[in-house]
Amino acid sequence: MSDTHTTRGGPVTKLHPVSVAPVDESAASMIDLLQEHLRLAREGKLRSLAVVSVSANGSAIGTQWSCEPSDMASLIGKLTVLTHDLMAART
Repeated sequence: MSDTHTTRGGPVTKLHPVSVAPVDESAASMIDLLQEHLRLAREGKLRSLAVVSVSANGSAIGTQWSCEPSDMASLIGKLTVLTHDLMAART
């Protein structure tokens, strides 16, 4: 057995443990979506955002938005398209 150690140059990235894993694939998908939008917001690539959420038991539906006044009509239009898409998908 040898006591020789080799070292490689380059930066080392420290991994952080995940303290709370997502409950299921659906939760993981929502987290991915939110993280992507958070990244875009941090990079200054978003100026408006609208979110609709439904509680786990379906008893509460919430909406939130952060919007430039000039984007309101566009957001309403896109939410209308989303509404139609969701209605079509459920049948």
